[in-house]
Formats: sequence, structure tokens, C-alpha cells
Amino acid sequence: MDNEKKHPSIFEPFALILNVVTAAIGAIIGMQIVTTLGVTPNTAIIGALVAMLIARIPVAIFKKYRSVHRQNLVQTSISSATFGAANSLLIPIGIPFAMGTPELIVPMLIGAALAMFVDATILYKIFDSKLFPASGTWAPGVATAESILAGDKGGKRAGFLGIGTVLGLIGSYFHISMSAFGVAFIGNIWALTMFGIGLMIRQYSIPWFNVDVNKLYIAHGVMIGAGLVALVQVTMLIFSGRKKNAGKAEIASDEKLTRPINEAKRTLGFGFVAYLIIALLIALLGGIISHMSFGMLIGFMLFAAFAAFVHELIVGIAAMHSGWFPAFAVAFITLLFGILIGFPPVALALLAGFSAATGPAFADMGYDLKTGYILRGNGENKELELQGRKQQYVTGMIAFGVALLVVVFSYNGYFAQNLVPPIDKVYVSTIQAGASPDIMLELLLWAIPGAILQFIGGPSRQIGVLFATGLLILTPNACWAVLSGIAIRLIVMKLWKKEAETPMTIMAAGFIAGDALYSFFNSIFKFRK
Repeated sequence: MDNEKKHPSIFEPFALILNVVTAAIGAIIGMQIVTTLGVTPNTAIIGALVAMLIARIPVAIFKKYRSVHRQNLVQTSISSATFGAANSLLIPIGIPFAMGTPELIVPMLIGAALAMFVDATILYKIFDSKLFPASGTWAPGVATAESILAGDKGGKRAGFLGIGTVLGLIGSYFHISMSAFGVAFIGNIWALTMFGIGLMIRQYSIPWFNVDVNKLYIAHGVMIGAGLVALVQVTMLIFSGRKKNAGKAEIASDEKLTRPINEAKRTLGFGFVAYLIIALLIALLGGIISHMSFGMLIGFMLFAAFAAFVHELIVGIAAMHSGWFPAFAVAFITLLFGILIGFPPVALALLAGFSAATGPAFADMGYDLKTGYILRGNGENKELELQGRKQQYVTGMIAFGVALLVVVFSYNGYFAQNLVPPIDKVYVSTIQAGASPDIMLELLLWAIPGAILQFIGGPSRQIGVLFATGLLILTPNACWAVLSGIAIRLIVMKLWKKEAETPMTIMAAGFIAGDALYSFFNSIFKFRK
């Protein structure tokens, strides 16, 4: 790693131009793939590879990109723009289009854009606090950091990463979820075990039990219960403060964090107020005031703000612990509650889009900041860490701005071809079908075991939220990848103990990088085909 004392600035002329260009490319990639395949690729590793290649060009201005910190800004830019354009912007505005209310597209775009910026800002302000510590797993961020370090240091590290990447590519070719396998080597074993069990039940519930956990809203109910308890646990962390009789280890651990809990508390408070204002703005611009009474309007604003707030926390917790975030599914839960409350269809379309806009930017910013945290020495130099984190945040904001412009100038072209993200059709069909009291009963019934699991595991393990995340995700054989990865990890740690930690982490990063590369190029190939 280079020994720069001051972190490079995103406002260096060439750096700004390069990052704007990569952000535009990332936004286009995200929009293309989410409308054709329904998924959003992780382009962070692609951005890191582009920066590494640029650094090898024998021109003075390009040689600056041998800096791992400059490479980190490039990957931050492209990944922020990809998730921002696809998940935070195009999916929300696709809902009113698919519903046949094109007059709501612009109000939804304005609200979704504001929610995206607030979303990422909240994560930046609470990253490395008790709620979302930098020491958390954030697996995709680890993979990107290890890829950059391997390119910088070479040697055994590059060898381990190379082997892991090749195995990741091979496994992905044979439809093995190598990201899930890699995460098992890095994350909390309790949380990931429950995640793996959830994935298994989702995959085999029909052949084994003749029960569809998705259609019966079992998965959604479990997430509701786990999410509510997780919200209570987060609230307790915020307001508990440090106990007088706290042990030395606990005090030392708290002092290592760069975001005090009081700052996190203020940030979450401002975040909720910001979401409340955005909800009001959406209601005014969308003209839904004429569809609701004053009391229902107030209820809509409070519910929309609360739902967006909870949505980003749940998505963030899942992303930090597992590397996966069930943003579509949690937004769908919000929509179900909105239907059961009785909001009119126009308000429901805006509610679903607003909820869907929060969470992805939050999670992706967490991955990017984790990458930077590792590259900057895992917080050893606090001043450099805070400088670098701020530069990444500014880079992310610029990338989101670029993504917004790309969406503004291109969404008409997609919609003219009837190209919308597939999940939008699910939201619209649900709004049109409505919901019954039976669904509410199912949700409440299955919320009980979800709440119990989350309570038992506590805020550090998050087993309820991770179990529900597994239930909500249908990725063939991902359960076997997670559970077998955990088994191998336990065996290796038993035999070689601490000596195995670093090689395992690097290999795991390779598995995730290989999976990301395969998914990216396979998505491009399928799109062109």
C-alpha cells in the first residue's frame, strides 16, 4: 500500500473527469441490466480493475492511479452510479409508468432522487458507529479492497486472490453461488448459518413440505417480526449510552469507533425528518392530496417516512452481515401494509417507489466505505480514515448526480420500448389486486417466530433478520454454498487457527470477485444477445 499522508481529492481535474465518465458508464450498465434481467450487477470490482489498468499506462497523469486510494474513488463512483440509477431511481419511476399514470413519473423521480441522497448521507454519518461498525462484514467491500491490495502488493496475496477468483469464475459458470460461499468465510457464523437455513427453506419448501413460503407470505411475516425487534434493538443501542461499570475491553472498543452514538442519534433524527419532508413533497407534486382526506394525508406522510426509515435500516443490517440486501422484498412488505391501511392506488404507487428508493444507496455506500477502511489501514490513522471517507462520500454524491442526469435523459427511451424493471410489474399487479384480512393474519402469525429469533440472537448476531433475508431470496443452491462454506471455515480454523484467517479472507474475496465478474460479463452478453 502506498504511504500517502494526505488522501487524494476527487476534485483534482483528471480525477473528477474520470469519475464522472465511470459514473455515467455505471449508470448505463445498471439501467440496461435491471430492465432486461431484473438484477443490478456489482460494478465495484470492474471500477477497481479499470483504475488498475489506467495506472499501467506509461503517462505521468495515469501513473497517479497506482495509488490504492485513487483506485478506491473510481470503484466508489461506478458502483454508486450503478445502484443509484437502477435501484434508487429507475425502479421507483417504473412503478407509475407500469400502472398507467405517467403524470406521476416526474414527482416520483424528484422524491426518489432526494431519498437516494438522504439515504447515502445517513450511512456516511453513522458508518463506524455502534449501529454500523466499520469492523462489520460488508463482504463485497472486503472483496473489492482485497482485489485492489492484491494488484498493489502482489506476492502471496495476489496468488491467493487469483486462485479464489478463478475458482469463483468456475463455480459461477456451474451455477454455484460463489458470493454466498465467499461470505461464509468472512461474516458472523451465527447470522450466516440462519441465512443459509432461510435460503434452504425458500428453495425446498415446496418439494419438501408442499408449502410456498413466498405465496403464503411466511417470509414477509418473519421479516416484519424480526425487523420490528431489530428496530427496538437499534433504538436501545442509541439511547442506552455507555454504562458506568463497562469493562475495559468494551470502553476500548467504543473509543476505536469514529462516530459517537450521539452523532448517530442526531443523524437518524434528521434522517426521519428529511424523509417526512420528502413524503410531503411527493404527496404535493403527485397530487394525491385530492385523493385523500387531511387525516389520511398525515397518516400517509408518517407511514411513508417510517417505512423508508425502517427499510434502509433492515436493508443495511442484511447487507452488512450477509452481503445481500432484500430491498425489493422489504419494499413489497411496505406496499402490503399500505394496501391494508387503505391508501388509494395512486398513493400506493408513490409509497412503493419511495420505499424502494431507500436502502440500496445505503447498502452500497457501506460496501464502498468498507473498501476504503481496509485500504486506509483499518482505522489505524484516524485522520486519514476520516479524510478518505469524506472523499468517498463526495465521490458517491457526484456519482448519484450523474446517475440522476443519465436517468432523466434516458428513461423515456426505455419506457417507449416498454422496458421497465420486472419487479415494478409485481408491485403494480399487487396494487391492482388489493389485499385481504387473511394476508394480515398470515403476516402477524409469522411475525411471531421472526421476532423471537431476532430477540434471542440479539443486535450483534441479527439471526432473525438474516433468516428472513434467506427466506425472501430465491437463488438456486445458494443455501448449500453458505452452509458448506461455514463447515469448511470451522474445520480450517480448528486445524490452523489464526494462521488461516488472512488467507481465508483473501480467498473469500476472490470467490466474491469471481462471481461478480462472471455475473457482470454474463449479464452484458445476455443483454446484447
